[in-house]
Amino acid sequence: MRTEWEIPDALLREAESAAAQKGISLPQFVSETLAEKLGFHHASEERPWMRSFGKLRDLREETARINALIEEAFEQIDPEDWD
Repeated sequence: MRTEWEIPDALLREAESAAAQKGISLPQFVSETLAEKLGFHHASEERPWMRSFGKLRDLREETARINALIEEAFEQIDPEDWD
């Protein structure tokens, strides 16, 4: 459902930042936050194993950093390989 609200600029910036840190869209963040605040349970919460998915979402930046280091290491040629 599409809804229009007026949200103070400072609160909107905080929400956008929090959503970005979680790696989700602002609408998804707002929905999850409202559901949490209201005690609303999603269908996925009926299956306990579903709660595990996405818990490592906060590691996206670290994973990207590690992947960049690995890529950089593989781009370097070992002097022994020149011969």
